[in-house]
Amino acid sequence: MGARILVCDDEAGLREMLSVLLRRAGHRVTTAQTRAEALERLAEQRFDALITDLALPDGTGMEVLSGALDRDPSIQVLMITAYGGTEEAVEAMRRGAYDFVTKPFRNHELLALLDKALEKRRIVDENRALRETLGASFRAGSLIGRSPSMQAVMDMVRRIASARTSVLITGESGTGKEMVARAIHERGARAEGPFVVVNCGALPPQLMESELFGHERGAFTGATQRTDGLVRAAEGGTLFLDEIGELPADLQVKLLRVLQDRRVRPVGGQREIEVDIRVVAATNRDLEADVEAGHFRRDLFYRLNVIRLHLPPLRERVQDIPLLCAHLVEKHCALAGRPPLELSDAARRWLLEQPYPGNVRELENVVERAVTLARTDTIELEDLPRGAEDRAPDPGAVAIGPGFDIDAYLGAIEKRILLRALDEAGGVRTEAAKLLGTTFRSLRYRLAKYDIGGGDEPASDD
Repeated sequence: MGARILVCDDEAGLREMLSVLLRRAGHRVTTAQTRAEALERLAEQRFDALITDLALPDGTGMEVLSGALDRDPSIQVLMITAYGGTEEAVEAMRRGAYDFVTKPFRNHELLALLDKALEKRRIVDENRALRETLGASFRAGSLIGRSPSMQAVMDMVRRIASARTSVLITGESGTGKEMVARAIHERGARAEGPFVVVNCGALPPQLMESELFGHERGAFTGATQRTDGLVRAAEGGTLFLDEIGELPADLQVKLLRVLQDRRVRPVGGQREIEVDIRVVAATNRDLEADVEAGHFRRDLFYRLNVIRLHLPPLRERVQDIPLLCAHLVEKHCALAGRPPLELSDAARRWLLEQPYPGNVRELENVVERAVTLARTDTIELEDLPRGAEDRAPDPGAVAIGPGFDIDAYLGAIEKRILLRALDEAGGVRTEAAKLLGTTFRSLRYRLAKYDIGGGDEPASDD
């Protein structure tokens, strides 16, 4: 369905010509002869675009422009002016008009200009809807979600942000543990201080102590000057220790000292230095099991685990995927210098059906690739990694090893299929059962298994 266009001009012939032209282009057209009549039409309904003459018998097009923008700031306005009135038309653009055309004009040029104006309208409306959705569901940096599990995480972030207490963030790789740590930092009293990231699994063991705690000049071969270390670099801010489970045993003792006394001793140093930091740690390991196995100090675990935040995997918060996709498409379009792209229905369904063993990080990689490869203003199925010929999750892409849960993996696939069937059946469970080739009784059992409600309930279970 075309756009809703209001045409305001006191020349009956021009109004009629524009009405025919625009209706042939598929638009719905309303006309007005005067300023008062145009303002009355604007008060009655919402229009996507306004085409108005600059000179009207009872006022000016500027007054119509102001009235239109007051009611709907995203309405696109084209001003029509006689030759020589371009100075006033430029002033109209300064006040918010999209552009102007001078009489006499060519029909195809007017239509091309209108198409560009309507495209701007669509983008503005989509961006506003995205901001409203993200605002309603909470957003701190790139921390986004409206599922109950993520809402619980976000509520905890709000509650603990201004405390000094240590926090341990757990969750699978790619769930966004660093983003949560940044959200805690940015929403708290230390937001103006540094946020220092230390990947405990990436530092070479022989350099880890001096990197963390600093060293004095001459403390070891090659130490030609003293350094403060990453712990002191976080002074007044937050020290984020990622992959804390990879920290060697000897450094676990020294980190415990920092947490207990808020003091650090550089390698080769004779005195301890006070530090004012907050420690947030993260791991994808089962630290409790590591403690029982003797791989991680129990006292350090208790110091870090004052507040625990667990991030659910993406497969357990499927309802967040559309919101994350919208955010990631906008983000990577902006980074690539492209206008906002849309997702086709087929692409959106494919994205909802994937198990995402790599979680949000994997989803972002998929979206970034799609934005890069999209040839039109819409992301199609062929722009996604496996294309239209293979829409099923690829078992070969799943990382099988310690911590892998086959029941959870297969359950996530089954849940996506159930949700898709319900969506295609319009929420009618009897129709969904037919689409899946199963009985209503079997479908009802599966829906209850995954706590999926809604839909119809026939008298018979057959």
